[in-house]
Amino acid sequence: MGRIRSPGIALRLIRATVLLLACLPGLAAAQAPRIGVATMQPGEIFFERFGHNAIVVDDPALPGPLSYNFGFFDLSEEGFVGRFVAGDMQYMLAVLPFEQDLAYYRDVGRGVSIQWLDLPPERARALADALATNARPEHARYSYDYFTDNCSTRVRDALDQALDGLLRERLHASAGPGPHTWRSEAVRLASPAPWMWLGFDLGLGPRADVPLTPWQEAFVPMRLADSLRTLRLADGRPLVAAEQVLLPHRIAPEPPVTARPWWPYALAGLALAAGIVLLGRRRPRVLAGLALPFWGACVVVGALLVFLWCCTAHWSAWGNHNLLVYGPLCLLVLPGGWRLARGRAPGRWFGPSLAVVAVAAMVALVLHLATGAQANLRWIALVLPVHAALWLALRGARAGMTAGG
Repeated sequence: MGRIRSPGIALRLIRATVLLLACLPGLAAAQAPRIGVATMQPGEIFFERFGHNAIVVDDPALPGPLSYNFGFFDLSEEGFVGRFVAGDMQYMLAVLPFEQDLAYYRDVGRGVSIQWLDLPPERARALADALATNARPEHARYSYDYFTDNCSTRVRDALDQALDGLLRERLHASAGPGPHTWRSEAVRLASPAPWMWLGFDLGLGPRADVPLTPWQEAFVPMRLADSLRTLRLADGRPLVAAEQVLLPHRIAPEPPVTARPWWPYALAGLALAAGIVLLGRRRPRVLAGLALPFWGACVVVGALLVFLWCCTAHWSAWGNHNLLVYGPLCLLVLPGGWRLARGRAPGRWFGPSLAVVAVAAMVALVLHLATGAQANLRWIALVLPVHAALWLALRGARAGMTAGG
């Protein structure tokens, strides 16, 4: 969702300039500003897939509208990559002329719309003052979280504070969970990039499958805009007084919500299993050679899932049930598979190791059917038949290789 500003000197100069303007005497007594929420459609770079938003303050006392944008980060900062991997990314609130902010989206073809809010003058002024304070260098930085503390939730929270909690009350307390989850929204918005949606779907654990209220769904800027559009103030007036499109969207639109059935994955897994059993009867060495990259990939994926769980702050990846399917247990079968592929007896522990891997995948299926805690049935249906077929096809390879020797 963010915007790169690297090096950070230009960004600090912009903030310092606007801060100086905000401190000029007489501004507080000026006419109340107009407040808007600008929503930017998804872009083509991976960190732009979720869309973006910002709060616009149109203060008559200033030369033009200002954009308060919570999505800036600086790649040139020391240790940025390490913090990114560990889940300790530092984002910042930047304030810049709204026209300057729009220029970037115009250049890359991303659509921008704005919702002008019907806030009482005193609340509009309080929000503008709070944003100016938040934009000061000592307050601007925050620890970014993809789902619970990002550029859109910061916009949501600032509006909620200005409305004395009305936004939370209407979107959270009075509305039950809906059909969407952090996983479903992440996979949907990342779907144009196969590597990205695959990483989300395999890497997210059961905590990403909690049904979301509209308040939680507001981590997606477009969802927040939808909620603001329907919200009414305490006196019954719509919160959004006017809405307009500022820039047309010229690139691929936001991906729609689509069903993701498990049965095509099951059919693919069963087809692979049938081929594995047939090949194992005739060419166990060939099958072992083909299985080695698969087992190796499972070990790598499993190691990454363990790393995310044990060594990072990415809470949404913790306790991932896919460890039972694509887990490090496949490391047990690699030595025997390597010996078998070279025409040697795989060893006495090869068959039991294959069984352990298959049983672990079966446990994942039972766990899913019993609890439904994690939406990973597609991946179980694809890989469980493969693990089971490899066990059936290669469990007797030791005896066959010994007789042949």
